[in-house]
Amino acid sequence: QVQLVESGGGSVQPGGSLSLSCVVSGVMSRIRYMGWYREGPEKERKFVATVTENGIPIYGDSVKGRFTISRDSAKTTVYLQMNSLKTEDTAVYFCYIDLFGGESAWGQGTQVTVSS
Repeated sequence: QVQLVESGGGSVQPGGSLSLSCVVSGVMSRIRYMGWYREGPEKERKFVATVTENGIPIYGDSVKGRFTISRDSAKTTVYLQMNSLKTEDTAVYFCYIDLFGGESAWGQGTQVTVSS
């Protein structure tokens, strides 16, 4: 059974930092991509970052230079280090995985609030 569990969300002032984690279980040998999307007040889920099967990070334009994605070699955990946070980064952050064969799975989401 596939399970993704996020942690690390919270509240921070603009310019601050937060770190998210997502622990994956059930399908590590079939994982192709691991990454993050976010859903803000507009309720549209937008791409944040992903790390490919070869360990290459890819970032959305709005977070380049501020966020860093990484994962462990066993593909059990994916991380998102968020620095220089802005109010527009406020969103629910969802961890996801893409599997070989075309399936995908999502976590339940964790709230990140950036406010002064």
